[in-house]
Amino acid sequence: MFNPIVEILQKHKLMILDGALATELERRGRDLKDPLWSAKILLEAPELIKQVHLDYFKAGADCAISASYQATFEGFARRGLSQTEAADLMRLSVRLAVEARDEFWANPANRAGRPKPVIAASVGSYGAYLADGAEYRGDYGLGERELRDFHRPRLAVLAETEADLIAFETVPCLLEAQAMTHLLAEFPQTVAWMSFSAKDSARISHGETMAQCAAWLDAYPQIVALGVIIGGCCRTTPQDIAQISEQLAMNN
Repeated sequence: MFNPIVEILQKHKLMILDGALATELERRGRDLKDPLWSAKILLEAPELIKQVHLDYFKAGADCAISASYQATFEGFARRGLSQTEAADLMRLSVRLAVEARDEFWANPANRAGRPKPVIAASVGSYGAYLADGAEYRGDYGLGERELRDFHRPRLAVLAETEADLIAFETVPCLLEAQAMTHLLAEFPQTVAWMSFSAKDSARISHGETMAQCAAWLDAYPQIVALGVIIGGCCRTTPQDIAQISEQLAMNN
């Protein structure tokens, strides 16, 4: 099974993720006060999303995470969009990142001393869809089967795109991580990383320890980069990524 993270880390000491997409969109004048959050801009100004991805690559990012974190069939349906239109927007989120990467990589000057950037298709937690802060609590009142059923349609779309892997993001509880991981088995050629929202330095938001989560996930080869990705989220800008990249270059 191809592991794009290991592929990079075998040749380079570190892999740098991009920073906050939504924060950059807001900084560039977009209003994200909406249940769709950054996915709203897929409807309004998709080229701006592509430009933010491109700016992160120019700043030194080795991975772009798509604008699909809060892009769900249920969320788009509330905006009056059909299933077909929703799926097309999910595919667009990945295509914008891929186009930005390919445009960046087409310039030979951008290839020196760095890996070809990878694209991660973002899948936010169930709490992200609720848009009420539940991704930082995990108190859904749902079982694993219900969570699998919720995530399946979006994962089915994103697994067929040009994304190199799936990014399961801000998962607040082990139960949802288990649902996502078991669902991933339905797409055997797809790999993913799992990121949790944290309560403190030892526990995720719902209270399970990070050690518990890591021990459970370790048995599943489709979950990649376990324990090797550390990064920021909101309010991490291209300037932050540039500073990280510069510091890494000085120490390599």
